[in-house]
Amino acid sequence: MKSFYITDSGRVRSHNEDSVTIVKNETGEHLMMVADGMGGHRAGEIASSMVVTHLGSAFSKLSTIGTKFDAVNWLNENINTINTNIIKYSNDYPDSTGMGTTIVLAMLTKDFLIFGNIGDSSGFVLKNNKLHKITKDHTLVNLLVDAGEIKPEDAQNHPKKNVLMKALGTEGKQELDIFDVDMNVDAIMLCSDGLTNMLTKEQIEKVLLDNELTIEDKLIKIIKKCNARGGTDNISIAYLVKDGD
Repeated sequence: MKSFYITDSGRVRSHNEDSVTIVKNETGEHLMMVADGMGGHRAGEIASSMVVTHLGSAFSKLSTIGTKFDAVNWLNENINTINTNIIKYSNDYPDSTGMGTTIVLAMLTKDFLIFGNIGDSSGFVLKNNKLHKITKDHTLVNLLVDAGEIKPEDAQNHPKKNVLMKALGTEGKQELDIFDVDMNVDAIMLCSDGLTNMLTKEQIEKVLLDNELTIEDKLIKIIKKCNARGGTDNISIAYLVKDGD
């Protein structure tokens, strides 16, 4: 397997509130994460870092995550610990009121592939030369689409498309949406909405399928394309190819 991750502040934001990493535990199982922070006084970057640092450190110390059931329980237990820590930090530091973060993650072992998310950072798989979105955004617009109040094609340009309905740090108990995914995929990609708001799935897919580029060059090219289109938000990507590049 080959992997690479990258984050960029974009062209508009003065600092980067995203955090991203890919870690392995003692038996080579993988955990990929992208977190997109929010809040005042640079609190967003603190919140996103708290998620990625806590989960990454805890996972890397494991010999194995165990069964799929074990993995889901482990993830949600740790997510709730992190959520409590973010709320406590926000209460202890008034400048950080309103801090929070999204999280999207993927866990790959020899037996299973699962995705989890809270918020609007996205998880995808590349399979048969097509990029497929796995996660579902926790946004007001998605609720409106599900309720039949707006059409899916109107969601992309809706004035409230970035209004989050769920994020870490916003309420007392949190649970990941978990997606059990067929392991027969070519690659896994996670990203913050700084990417999906700038490029279509087809535009991303075209770069990922360029076999003349390394993984690193592919992600750098995607970042450059986002910035060329305005780079209105921080952009983070984690990418793992299962069987070489």
